Amino acid sequence: MDMFSKLTSLFQQALETREPSVNLLDSFVEHWKGITNYYIVTNDETQPVKQTDIPWRLKQMLDILVYEEGEQGLEETGPCMEYLLQHKLLETLCTLGKAQYPPGMNQQVLIFFSKLLAQIQKPVLHLINIYRPVQKLIRLCGLPGSQAEKEEAQFLLVVCSRIKQDPYILNYILEITQGMLSKRSSSTSEEKSDASNKETVPSDQSPSSASTPSQSESTTPSPGPTPSSPSFPPPDNTGLIHVLMHLSRSQKSRVALKAYESLLLLTSVQREETLKVLAEMTPLCPLLAGRLCEFYSLIPSSLDPGDILSLPHTHWSTQFSQGGIEDSVSFPGSDVMERFFSWLDYLDHLMNEAPKILAVKLAGEIHQQLLVNKLQPQLLQMSEAGVLVGTALLGRMVRHVQSAALLDELVNYILGRETEGELRLDTETHVLRYHLIEHCDHVSDEISIISLRLFEELLQKPHRDILSNLVLRNLERRCYATHTLGDDRHHQYEALEDSEELEEDPFFTDSLYPDSDFCPDQLPQRTPSLSGEPPHNQAADSVNSFLCLVPQEAKSSHLLQGAGYNTYVHDAHKLLKDCTALSQGWDWPDTPVQSDSSAVSSDFFEGHFLKVLFDRIGRILEQPYELNLQVTSVLSRLSVFPHPLLHEYLLDPYISLAPDARSLFSVLIRVIGELMQRIQIVSNVTEKLVQVRGQLMGLEAETGVDHVTLLKGVIVLEEFCKELAAIAFVKLPSASY
Repeated sequence: MDMFSKLTSLFQQALETREPSVNLLDSFVEHWKGITNYYIVTNDETQPVKQTDIPWRLKQMLDILVYEEGEQGLEETGPCMEYLLQHKLLETLCTLGKAQYPPGMNQQVLIFFSKLLAQIQKPVLHLINIYRPVQKLIRLCGLPGSQAEKEEAQFLLVVCSRIKQDPYILNYILEITQGMLSKRSSSTSEEKSDASNKETVPSDQSPSSASTPSQSESTTPSPGPTPSSPSFPPPDNTGLIHVLMHLSRSQKSRVALKAYESLLLLTSVQREETLKVLAEMTPLCPLLAGRLCEFYSLIPSSLDPGDILSLPHTHWSTQFSQGGIEDSVSFPGSDVMERFFSWLDYLDHLMNEAPKILAVKLAGEIHQQLLVNKLQPQLLQMSEAGVLVGTALLGRMVRHVQSAALLDELVNYILGRETEGELRLDTETHVLRYHLIEHCDHVSDEISIISLRLFEELLQKPHRDILSNLVLRNLERRCYATHTLGDDRHHQYEALEDSEELEEDPFFTDSLYPDSDFCPDQLPQRTPSLSGEPPHNQAADSVNSFLCLVPQEAKSSHLLQGAGYNTYVHDAHKLLKDCTALSQGWDWPDTPVQSDSSAVSSDFFEGHFLKVLFDRIGRILEQPYELNLQVTSVLSRLSVFPHPLLHEYLLDPYISLAPDARSLFSVLIRVIGELMQRIQIVSNVTEKLVQVRGQLMGLEAETGVDHVTLLKGVIVLEEFCKELAAIAFVKLPSASY
């Protein structure tokens, strides 16, 4: 009895190990024949596929393939998968889907392909009897009037996920032939033919040769005919890139979102040769940049620049959430603005995630298609309305961009890449840069304000070339000073000590700001230098020079609560922290480099940007209040950057200036001279200053005041001097003066 039980057990084990493979294959073939028999015995061409057993049979076939792989492991190909490959089942399914017989068959085919590629773990997309049907199915996606967008988007998402896992299969999906790769390699000096030998697309093989991954990979492909042009295959608009771009326009948010995600997967692969194919041999980058241009072309020229700048920064995926749509701002043209900046945010995010080679290519396309072809004519036109909208859009783009590649293109577009000092009469080296800077001193105050905001946005970006291009390249030789660094303070100090004129001047005294909380004891104490520098508290003198610049009769902040100096010190600390973090890693020197003894001081030119800012500050008493605030805001941000030349030129009152050279402090002195003359014609000037200041602070109702522009200019001037004093105060502990 025991022997019989053992024999029974052995037979049962033998059956369990052998029968499943036979039964699985038989079952798999049976389900396939059930599908094909439907077309033999059925004459009703109108019956939807969901009313047949085809969806059920396809699901059973998929379950068998997945189960078989789990039993066989990833090293071997099971008999069911062999049958699918050898009998070209996917080719047949693709043909049935294209015929849409029975109705809805293409959706079932897409679902089967999607699940097959997602659930089969071993690499299969390089097999000719799989990637050829996938190619054909991709061509069937994105057709006008398609009712299967949901299934198409899911199918393409799975394909892109496979490409992300195995980047080398991209050539198979995109139908890149060996001839295309060879032609691209021969036209690019940096690329060699050894990479193209690996990335080839096999020609048609016999079913048996494609039965296993190893057999398929070892088969030497036939390159096929070489096309006349290696760029952007296939020639029609049915390739993977075109279909994804088409689906990204879908009115169904879930479909569009999956298309967006598919493109992100496609562009984030880490294989260099695959990235070169994407960047150079597909229309991906031109199409992405072209979509941005489409949205830009829809933006009306009648937009309010204030609305453009106030548009909140929203993530690109917000458009796919119902809450994001409900919470969006609304003004005439806001819908197209949101679409433009949403797509810009998506491209910016894509370039942040993509490797450098692809990010640089896409940024270059945006530079050419959008910035040069679309935006530049608008910025250089004569129409003030067009210049306003174009400048506001450019400033909003600068604020929006985070990716290094696109920021680099924006900086190059706006400022160029010149590194030599500027020439006073040079207006042609970079036409757009010159015009944008000149717009800061435009006859239209609105254009001036919006242009100054553009440059303020630039100064908040982490790009070293911005400050170098706008300011530092003109200061690096220190031609603005007549002495070397060690002598500047000494000679200037002696000049101030010996000047009876300054001693008699009431606003050039050594008394500190009378009613502020500022105390010279808070400043860092310095010992006399070995070069014979007088025992003078240089830090206190620098700060005090700005605090005491405005004459006492023109001061009003100490008469109102909440307008004290300490607030500026707190803000200056924060601004210095932000700018120091921004410029970290830029390898700026700790002290100014000694000027070249051969340099001719009379040739100094501060550059077009500082020239415009100084000219504007020189007219602070006659300009609108909002414009004055914007000019002083830009100069304050420039002053706070921790570069020794910026500190010396903008914050040091003791520079011995070269002939015809001017510094920020010297410009302010001239303004004070004009101020002393102008306030003589204003009766009760202190009382009116307090009244206007109260109105600006919202403490008093708006009432008519004589000379209101002048009074507002005096208020801005006083606050600006306090701000510069605070900046000098927070920077001096680390400055080497």
